[in-house]
Amino acid sequence: MDEQQARRGGGPPMWWRHGPPWWTRSDAEEHVPHWPWRSTLLITVFVMAGSNFAAQGQQDDRAALDPFARVLLFVAAALLLWRKRYPVAVVFGTAVAATVYLGAGYPYGPVFVAVAVACFNAIVLGHRKAAWAAIGVFWLGHALVAHWLYRWLPPSGDAAAPWGTEGVIAAWVAAILAVSELARTRREQWVKERAERAQAARRRADEERLRIARELHDVLAHSISVINVQAGVGLALLDSDPEQARTALTTIKAKSKEALGEVRQVLDTLRTPGDVPRTPAPGLERLPELVRQAASAGLTVEVEGEPPRLAPGTDLAAFRIVQEALTNVVRHSGSRHARVHLDHDDGATLRLRIDDDGPATGAEAGGSGNGLAGMRERAAALGGTIEAGPRADGGFRVLAVLPLRATADAAGNDVKEDR
Repeated sequence: MDEQQARRGGGPPMWWRHGPPWWTRSDAEEHVPHWPWRSTLLITVFVMAGSNFAAQGQQDDRAALDPFARVLLFVAAALLLWRKRYPVAVVFGTAVAATVYLGAGYPYGPVFVAVAVACFNAIVLGHRKAAWAAIGVFWLGHALVAHWLYRWLPPSGDAAAPWGTEGVIAAWVAAILAVSELARTRREQWVKERAERAQAARRRADEERLRIARELHDVLAHSISVINVQAGVGLALLDSDPEQARTALTTIKAKSKEALGEVRQVLDTLRTPGDVPRTPAPGLERLPELVRQAASAGLTVEVEGEPPRLAPGTDLAAFRIVQEALTNVVRHSGSRHARVHLDHDDGATLRLRIDDDGPATGAEAGGSGNGLAGMRERAAALGGTIEAGPRADGGFRVLAVLPLRATADAAGNDVKEDR
């Protein structure tokens, strides 16, 4: 979308919003030695050639370029090769080289470019005080040479520079500092936005992992519980009632096939997250099927009430909550009867109540202990609540309250759950 807007001219380009790649490197990348030899070579050629051109227009006022002047120009530009590793030393080195160059009476020219680049680099990398101090030394040195030391320095017969020239140089220095500070501020903003985007991506990845883990738990817990019960029935009746044992094995086969299908559907979202799922996500319309599955595990379920029309994410969460609650009854309750009550008030909230008469068996039945936590996470993701605990008259109750009108965050979760 951002690239399309940039191409259509509907907003600032991508690099302006997120920063050039070389300005938004991670801390680990910034610690890797970097040699900017290409830009240094170009600047060096520009300074050397440009100074020759500038000297032609200042032959009467400034000293001619000699080998010492060319060495100073080369040093001021070549120092920029180390500007990424030693920004403070480089900005002071270029400032001193340029000050000596101007103090020797050589022509004004591109030597200022080397000082500007070194100052810009130091400020952007966070060495503001060093850059300001180096620029201050450079300006002060030029002022001393132009208004006091010129009597003893070449070229001979030179006069004091007009104060208007100092104003121009001061404006030039202020412009460099202002641009550098603006670039530093923008870079810090880019780095902060980059860190926020990375944190948001990690948060989305964590949420997706939690969603998949919760989905796999709910799919497998119910199916494995039914398989576990039927396997026990089959083993107990294998010799005395082979026909009933055959029925139990048939149930195990059907339930394991269904579990594999649901697990495959969850895993398909990992392989092709952008594709439409081959089968729709389960919802409360499959409640009769859930009742039949519970009956095959020896649990009689009585359903009261009719569910309203629900959003896909809410429908899936409600189904999984009922499924997990019935699975817990099969695992942990001595009761063989459960009641599921559905109610909704004014189309605002859906109330799910699952009761059993107990008592608790104390058996683990292979559970992971994450069932109640998963139900609470599903409800919380939609802005709802879960209350679970023993009833005063014995047994256990799970009460879920889910809003029918999802918030913006819940709507986003609905889309992810529906995928």
